[in-house]
Amino acid sequence: MAYSYLLSLGLCVLVLLHNSVAQIEQVTSRPSGQEKSQRQQRWQRDECQLNRINAVEPSRRFQSEAGLTEIWDENDQQFQCVGIVAMRHTIQAKGLLLPQYVNGPKLIYVVQGRGIQGAVIPGCPETYQSPSESQFTAGAGQSQRDQHQKVRQIREGDVIALPAGVAQWIYNNGRSPLVLVQIIDTSNPANQLDQNHRDFFLAGNPQREVQSQRGERSLRSQREREPGSRGSQTDRSGNIFRGIDEQMIAEAFNINTDLARKMRGENDNRGIIVSVVDDLEMLIPRRSQEEERQEQEAEAQRQLERSRGGRTRTNGVEETFCTARLRHNINNPSQTDIFNPRGGRVTNANSHNLPILRSLRLSIQKAVLYSNAIMTPHWNINAYSIRYFTRGSGRVQIVNENGNSVFDGQVKRDQMLTVPQNFVVITKANIEGLEWVSFKTNDRAQISQLAGRVSAIRSMPEEVLANAFQVSIDDARRLKDNRQEITVLSPGSRSRSRQ
Repeated sequence: MAYSYLLSLGLCVLVLLHNSVAQIEQVTSRPSGQEKSQRQQRWQRDECQLNRINAVEPSRRFQSEAGLTEIWDENDQQFQCVGIVAMRHTIQAKGLLLPQYVNGPKLIYVVQGRGIQGAVIPGCPETYQSPSESQFTAGAGQSQRDQHQKVRQIREGDVIALPAGVAQWIYNNGRSPLVLVQIIDTSNPANQLDQNHRDFFLAGNPQREVQSQRGERSLRSQREREPGSRGSQTDRSGNIFRGIDEQMIAEAFNINTDLARKMRGENDNRGIIVSVVDDLEMLIPRRSQEEERQEQEAEAQRQLERSRGGRTRTNGVEETFCTARLRHNINNPSQTDIFNPRGGRVTNANSHNLPILRSLRLSIQKAVLYSNAIMTPHWNINAYSIRYFTRGSGRVQIVNENGNSVFDGQVKRDQMLTVPQNFVVITKANIEGLEWVSFKTNDRAQISQLAGRVSAIRSMPEEVLANAFQVSIDDARRLKDNRQEITVLSPGSRSRSRQ
């Protein structure tokens, strides 16, 4: 009897656990095959006829009280085809990027500086609480204890992943500017609206320039384009509370109408990055050396599992959205994926080491080329690549399916360049070296290399190469064996040394 009871109880627990996992997978799993992203639909309509690609800088910029925001041209065909919006924020010391959310997944790279980031995930508990010895208001007997969701310390080299519709804010608690480059994937299935990106601000009175200008070719005066211009009071898009009656706001929050009126922000001319008079005080746990060591060991274990072909754990019972890691650093040379002491290094953040990216369908790669080094010619198998150059300069060539060059030119810091899926790209650094990050539209983006130890050319028989290129067997052997390096090729030599 007792055995039957325990068996029934066990079955009930398994059913409940299965239902819980199913609910989580409904949030994080990929859409069904019938659901196609806007990017795929454009490809099928042959709208992406890219005969010329350019390395470009931001086309519009606007100044806020404590920082500068720059946006790349959404009407540029290379950005329209990939279906992303690229943006850069420069936040001055004690500057606060106001809370906002967007209509697509967002991937942020911290170019320089340090700060604090908070993401407000719906339904998650306020796990950060002030000490239990709370103070009380005079005569009211109400606790003054503050509670909020988790906040994260961010620094140069960090990647921050945000699902669509998740509100976030960022504060610069350092002494130097905090520079953030981000893409918003408006072609992602998570965006149920149109192709225009939409920034929904929870506070302030944001400039109209922050909103999408896709399809618009507005002519602005030079004064409005200069960083010192803040725009007029009428050139504002407003926060989400501006369109709600102040009496309704007062009733919803149980506050007076004066406070409700301030929430609407109609007379706020500070922009989307505002100055904080006194330093922000909030609960931020400091990482101990032991915690840092454990994190490094966990990363080493993930790398080992990947090298053995094993599957790393993805979001499930052990990691829900409330506890998921949203941040990963790709600047640490000791955690690089590919390293050539004479050529440079490559580091990836994908759904293997940052599982939240699985639901975003995005990943990012950091590449560092030393002086005159070469990134092997390759093509992206399953992703579009959006490169943002962070340091140095170099030459990039991109070739389409007809063997025509769609880009052949010099690139430099702060420029952005897109590399379409399957187009061949080769990159060589100038004497000062070259560094960039590549945002990719697949959480497990892969490349196929053309030169080096794991290249497509090396994998073919000598006889096939000899007949394909009309060369001798000796020349075919040289094509296969003269480069023994992987991905990053050292300069000026046909190195046979193994990495």
